[in-house]
Amino acid sequence: PIVGIFSVGNVERYRWTDSVQHPDEIRLWVADTVANGMRPWFTKFAGSINDPRWLKPVEEIYNWCYRNETYLRNERPLARVGLMYSQQTSWFYSGERDIEAVVSDPIDGWYQALIEARVPFEMVHDRFMDSEQLKAFKTLILPNIACLSDKQCSQLRAFVEGGGGIVATYETSLFDENGKPRNDFGLSDLFGVSFKSREGPMQNAYLTLEHETAKGHPLLKGLEDAPRIIHGVNRLNVNSRLSFPNPPMTLIPSYPDLPMEKVFARIPRTDTAEVYLREFDSGGHVVFFPWDIDRTFWEILSVDHFKLLRNAVHWATPEESPVTVTGPGVLDVTVWKQKESMTVHLVNLTNPMMMKGPVRELIPLTKQQVRFRLPEGYRPRRVRLLEAGTSPRFRHKGDWIELTVPSILVHEVVAVDLKRDA
Repeated sequence: PIVGIFSVGNVERYRWTDSVQHPDEIRLWVADTVANGMRPWFTKFAGSINDPRWLKPVEEIYNWCYRNETYLRNERPLARVGLMYSQQTSWFYSGERDIEAVVSDPIDGWYQALIEARVPFEMVHDRFMDSEQLKAFKTLILPNIACLSDKQCSQLRAFVEGGGGIVATYETSLFDENGKPRNDFGLSDLFGVSFKSREGPMQNAYLTLEHETAKGHPLLKGLEDAPRIIHGVNRLNVNSRLSFPNPPMTLIPSYPDLPMEKVFARIPRTDTAEVYLREFDSGGHVVFFPWDIDRTFWEILSVDHFKLLRNAVHWATPEESPVTVTGPGVLDVTVWKQKESMTVHLVNLTNPMMMKGPVRELIPLTKQQVRFRLPEGYRPRRVRLLEAGTSPRFRHKGDWIELTVPSILVHEVVAVDLKRDA
């Protein structure tokens, strides 16, 4: 079991260990803790109660967990996308660089994008990439995982050879496990390109979306009306080892942003691809962005970058998601299997304060259409909404269930009691 410690005080910079948060903030973040498979562990500093506002929400949280304990004893996640974290990249790659910019920010950018896209995902540690650990996943995301050993690169090749997908960014595999620079990407054979040089920080650089030559490419879905979008801040010059005809995006190099009379593109068009996509005979897919799209997205939250990240994951994962949720708002969607049940958690993160954390008001969502796949070999015996305490009408066809969740204030859980096929 993994626990998520929560408290009624700020225990970081200023050590306000005996103050409290707003009750709605406690409710929301504990709900997301539970939805992501952790067990809530409440902590109160000091034995006196100077502000009783936290008592009721904490009592309600634990009563809810007690009532629904059967559905919280998760055996395994059913997510098919893994987001990699690399401790060795954090240790060895940072050097004199800003550790947040090269390690934390790319991960946070992907985390934000996957939640916005309502893609269920799990964190994957780079030290656990053997075939047994990765067999649950269809796609792995490598957010600037710069430091990878030869063995880890081989494990990723095996993953693609087994039909898996990879989405990688910027300097992924350009260093070994000790932070020693390589002459070329350790995954150059998967990316189909070789490292040449670095460029950045860039200012006033753009991307041409090649709608004419890359007609209807899935990577450009939702960007059909955009002839060009902003670029990132740092990029790599690479040499193609293979033919990449009709790239969906090409480079518009940086040009002056001031004075005003000089604001025009010196090179308005190039054939320099800024994304490389490969399909393998095994069914594996590889997407490589040779620039810091994930870090830049976290910094500026451009919707165009979000769409590229979302579309890259969908393209690299050519199968239907285990769960799709359609409706307004921002939801963290997770899906789990228990011994005799499965659950789909829907946590309502729709809030102007979501990027900071100190939530002051819960904003309810209207109805959400939920479609999810049953574990292989099972049929539904009963379906419940744990927060609403109701048994909704649902449609069962083959391995899929469809239903409507009428509303979500903080957290709703679709719980399915399962029975094995005869």
